[in-house]
Amino acid sequence: MLSYEPLWKTLITKNLKKTDLVINKIISSSTLAKLGKNEPVNSSIYDKLCNFLDCEIEDIVIHKKI
Repeated sequence: MLSYEPLWKTLITKNLKKTDLVINKIISSSTLAKLGKNEPVNSSIYDKLCNFLDCEIEDIVIHKKI
């Protein structure tokens, strides 16, 4: 299972809110909803997030064994 816990921590570290991702047109509100539910998203989203947040993919998503 993929978890976006690192993304939420990265946003806090960078003093950003989830809605900043939508406001800055990095992702759509529906994608933000998917991330909030740990649902799968297109891999291009990871690239957009990493570029915007200036971070590595490990700072956005991790794999958790069920």
